[in-house]
Amino acid sequence: MSEETAVFAKKPELSLAQHRFALLNSAPEQRQEHAQALIEGIKADKMVAFYKKLVAENALPEDAALVKELEAAYTAELASLDKNIEEAKEEHGELEQNESSIHRAVFLAQIGSEEKAQAEYEEILNRPTTTLNQKLDIVFGKLRLSMFYDRPHQVQRELERASELIDRGGDWDRRNRLKAYECVWRASQRQFKEASQLFIDCLSTYASPELMSLTDFVCHGALACAVVLPRGDLKKKVIDAPEVVEVIHHIPNVERLMRALFDCRYADFFRALAGVETDHLNVSRYLYAHRRFYTREMRIRAYAQHLESYLSLTIKSMAEAFGVSEEFIDKELARFIAAGRLHCVIDKVGGIVETNRPDTKNEQYQATIKQGDLLLNRVQKLSGIISV
Repeated sequence: MSEETAVFAKKPELSLAQHRFALLNSAPEQRQEHAQALIEGIKADKMVAFYKKLVAENALPEDAALVKELEAAYTAELASLDKNIEEAKEEHGELEQNESSIHRAVFLAQIGSEEKAQAEYEEILNRPTTTLNQKLDIVFGKLRLSMFYDRPHQVQRELERASELIDRGGDWDRRNRLKAYECVWRASQRQFKEASQLFIDCLSTYASPELMSLTDFVCHGALACAVVLPRGDLKKKVIDAPEVVEVIHHIPNVERLMRALFDCRYADFFRALAGVETDHLNVSRYLYAHRRFYTREMRIRAYAQHLESYLSLTIKSMAEAFGVSEEFIDKELARFIAAGRLHCVIDKVGGIVETNRPDTKNEQYQATIKQGDLLLNRVQKLSGIISV
């Protein structure tokens, strides 16, 4: 595809999906800002189909004059694209015909006509004359459209399809772009371990502004890393990474969360976690569904990290370390101990928490014995068969 097509193909604008989410979920005083951003984006990209969806959701008021204006612009643009396709058939080869068809499919995606765009993308993808790079750009277009409308099964299918095509000869830029898309998607599916590895792999070469800004990418990636990476790796691979240092001041609560966890400043950690929930988890369309899970897992991680340094400690000292009441810490610990997430016991009479770390060596020994018994049984069965 030409450079012009490659730029144009980065539609629909995923930032508009974020504004739509924020408009439907944010506080009333913040909705006007998101509504204005949506209207501006809709006008710029002639998004008549997307606008009608928003009106049907009662997200935006109906404006008959705007609909008429958008439909006129849409009709004129579509007629021009159809003319280009006919000219390509008459005057050019199959490569140019495919590019003209892709332009039309991208325009349908741009205006928010999901079903028509997906159908046209698929038809071009299945043409025997479509090149590998064209197929990759089509799959990325389908991937963006599926992410825009939050279609999990379609997103997963397009990620797998893109990975297969890249393995057949995709260039470095598309390979790195796929990692960025997959990182964000894995985080949105609560697969934080996979997302953190992808984030670390592509952070230094991130070049997907159509997905989200570098600051937003660092925000989502750093939050994924904070919940799964070992403390040392979090410091080395995320906190001190040059790309993170460059933008982290724009997301101060995320920075405070990671640094407080690494420095064992748990009262600061709790305050930062509350800020992360308010400023990021509650407004991100990728992380919103996991906000309670995320804050719970981060609290468990902080409790476990604190308890790891002691054989026993008083509930009072632990409450002071986290900047909360003794009643709160007692309820939290009891809840997570009962769920098997923390390895300790509470002496309610003495007001003491005693750790009882699992004996991993004994577990490994028992597992080895069990596997050895299974192996001996199989050898005995095999020797019996051979002797017969």
